[in-house]
Amino acid sequence: MPLTDFLTPDAVVPSLRVASKKQALQDVAAKAAELSGLSEREIFDTLLQRERLGSTGIGQGIAIPHGKLPKVEKLFGVFARLERPIDFESLDGEPVDLMFVLIAPESAGADHLKALARVARVLREPTTTAKLRAARDRDALYAVLTQTPTSHAA
Repeated sequence: MPLTDFLTPDAVVPSLRVASKKQALQDVAAKAAELSGLSEREIFDTLLQRERLGSTGIGQGIAIPHGKLPKVEKLFGVFARLERPIDFESLDGEPVDLMFVLIAPESAGADHLKALARVARVLREPTTTAKLRAARDRDALYAVLTQTPTSHAA
C-alpha cells in the first residue's frame, strides 16, 4: 500500500509551529478537517482519546497519531514537520519533529493496520527521515514520502 493511496500534496505541512503535543494535534486536526470536510473537533477528540491510551510517539523523533471516525469514507493522512521538536511522551523519551496523522473509517479494519505499518516502515528508514528533516518545502517533503522504495522487508 503506497502512501499515495492516502496522502496528497495538500496534506503535507512543511513547518508546523507548535509548543505542545496538544497544540500539534489540534493544528493537524484543523488541517485534516480542511481537507476532508469532517469536524475538526471530532478529529481532535479522536486523536486525543488515542493518545490517552498511550503515546503514538514511536521513537527517533517520529509520532503517528491515528484514529477511526464514523463519517470518514476513505483512509487519509496528514504529514507535518514541526519547526521545533516537542515533547510527545514518546517511547524513547525523544522529542518529536515528524508527525504523520492517519484517519480511517470505522470499518477500515486491516486497511488501517496496513496503512499504519506502511507509514511506520517509511518513517523508520533513517535515510528517509534525514531527507524529510532536510527538505524545505511541501513538494520536496511529498516527494520524499512517496518515492521511498518499498523493497524493505516488513
